[in-house]
Amino acid sequence: MPKKILDPLQQAILEARHHDPFGYLGLHRTEHEWELRVFLPYASTVEVFTSEWEPVPRVHDQGIYIWKGKIPPASPCRLRYMENGHQIETFDVYEFPPLISDHDLYLFQEGRLQQLYKILGAHPCTQEGVDGIRFAVWAPNAARVSVVGDFNHWDGRQHPMRVRNASGIWELFLPGIPIGALYKFEIRNRQNGAIMVKTDPYGIAFELRPGTAARICCNDRFVWEDAAWMNQRAKSDWLHAPMNIYEVHLGSWKHPEGRDFYNYLELANLLLPYVMDMGYTHIELMPISEHPLDESWGYQTTGYFGVTSRYGTPNDFRAFVNQFHQSGIGVILDWVPGHFPKDAFALARFDGSALYEHEDPRLGEHQDWGTYIFNYGRNEVRGFLIGNAHYWLSEYHIDGLRVDAVASMLYLDYSRKPGEWLPNQYGGRENLDALAFVRDMNMMVHQQFPGALTIAEESTSWPMVSRPIYLGGLGFSMKWNMGWMNDTLRYFSKDPVHRRHYHHNLTFGQLYAYTENFVLPFSHDEVVHGKKSLLDKMPGDVWQRFANLRLLLIYQMTYPGKKLNFMGNEFGQGGEWQVKSGLNWSLLSYHWHQGIQNLCRDLNRHYRDYSALHDLDFDTQGFSWIDCDDAPQSVLSFARHSRAGATLVVVLNFTPVPRTEYRLGVPIASPYRELINSDSSYYGGDNLGNGSGLRATATPWNGQPCSLTLTLPPLAGLILESC
Repeated sequence: MPKKILDPLQQAILEARHHDPFGYLGLHRTEHEWELRVFLPYASTVEVFTSEWEPVPRVHDQGIYIWKGKIPPASPCRLRYMENGHQIETFDVYEFPPLISDHDLYLFQEGRLQQLYKILGAHPCTQEGVDGIRFAVWAPNAARVSVVGDFNHWDGRQHPMRVRNASGIWELFLPGIPIGALYKFEIRNRQNGAIMVKTDPYGIAFELRPGTAARICCNDRFVWEDAAWMNQRAKSDWLHAPMNIYEVHLGSWKHPEGRDFYNYLELANLLLPYVMDMGYTHIELMPISEHPLDESWGYQTTGYFGVTSRYGTPNDFRAFVNQFHQSGIGVILDWVPGHFPKDAFALARFDGSALYEHEDPRLGEHQDWGTYIFNYGRNEVRGFLIGNAHYWLSEYHIDGLRVDAVASMLYLDYSRKPGEWLPNQYGGRENLDALAFVRDMNMMVHQQFPGALTIAEESTSWPMVSRPIYLGGLGFSMKWNMGWMNDTLRYFSKDPVHRRHYHHNLTFGQLYAYTENFVLPFSHDEVVHGKKSLLDKMPGDVWQRFANLRLLLIYQMTYPGKKLNFMGNEFGQGGEWQVKSGLNWSLLSYHWHQGIQNLCRDLNRHYRDYSALHDLDFDTQGFSWIDCDDAPQSVLSFARHSRAGATLVVVLNFTPVPRTEYRLGVPIASPYRELINSDSSYYGGDNLGNGSGLRATATPWNGQPCSLTLTLPPLAGLILESC
């Protein structure tokens, strides 16, 4: 048997350097006959079916076989070979034509192929009557790309792909690959010959960490049963609807015994009844896109199209969302289009070049986070991200995307010193490419998914983040109110004896409260990394800390804006959140923690059921001060209004001093009752209050036509309703 081959094409196949394997492998017509060229390096014998099985001669000991004949075998050629004592029957890979249309390639290059996740990646399909998997990946700077997996010994020589003209997309149809098989792409860079093994950027399922291979997923269609929810969502008036979000990290909400995580189905059965009982309208999931490191909480994404295997399969997650929708609970997903990690197996320098990121670190690297920044000016990258947003909303019926770290996308000098960043073409600090991407993404979501929301975590004063694009805004539905959150927590951290000097922290927010559609967040970021839990942020002894926390929660739930609380806030989690351990649910055996939970449950339900607390969250007509100037006593009072004329009165005492005979202006002379008193013993308080004997008289006060006198319990809030 020959040891050397003089044919350079054969040598290129053996060395996995052939740029166009279809030009050599497969069935070809020569001048006088047909040749079938097969490369099977692990086979001991190979046969081809003509009218019967015929042996294919081996022409090189590394596994090149060539059959010659006057009449070609039927296409696609059937092959049979022996490998490690097993007989395998399949079809010749290099006779199947390309499957991706020129039109789709054109749209991809333009960044306008919104369902590109159905084209790229790995998809079961049938080609010429043969079942198999179509693989496709974008690697324009590759000299060669191969599919490698547990079905071909992870050997990049075996299944090199074909490149589709100037698009940079490589594709290959492999017959007989089983569902569940693991795979990656082996890429040879055309500039330096470096070889990389990369996971699929469009993979929809992955092996469990620490493994990083993508997994072939079946096309079994999930039967959704949430049509009523989706139809209602499309017609919903979300601007005026209650929205109270429970932010959850699925891996640490609760821990099972004897294993790391509950799966999606178990979580639905545990989490859904709790969310419904507590009165939340939505859950927000910290990122569940595939990520290698638990400690990143999901914000270091390596599989943008993959549902993390920690908790189950893609269809398991669909069933999770389906159950929540059937029970009337929305599901929002944290989404991270601002940066991606430098892990060598993932997007970073994917084909040996800066493909998804910028080459220049002044544009392409987040120095604080040790991550890469997407190149939003590249059509294919912009299309990758917009297609990813489309994927989650379409394939999983997600109700909204909370977009992480928007400020880092908008500013070229974000967290950079002078000289460490490049200005835009006009000399400014605005990232014009990122702005175009954000607007395109928001436009796509709102046009194609009626009722779906986009929520910006944006920490600066960038104007009109949540205003329509046609008015010059960025097009987000809502924006987190980080200023309100910081001012509020700064105020509550002060000893009550000093709060009179910081009264403006509570009143300043009304100067800008209606410039955006704001969400009021107490998120995971506020209870980690030495910031303490909400409970431990509160000053004073144990009684004061719990009273302050109750006061904080009633303030949040009555202030204009939609609401968000991280898991554990609702029962006064004692320590900081730890991703490796579940919440400390045993605290609910103590009456103070149970009282916090009881208060949250009642506040959530009242916020949902009383239109005055949510109807005009984004409108100046929904809020009016009663007294914002009582800094000497650290008391704040205001009214909330609905479009139908309903009004609730809120009065908050931020000191541990009871205020008796406190006169308060109210809009009408009528009996009033305490709808909520955070000092109730049911909430862990001391039951100081006003009972049912409140009646306003026509005595003008605080600019109101009427007034009543109250007892204000210490470090407590009251919500009053006219009877």
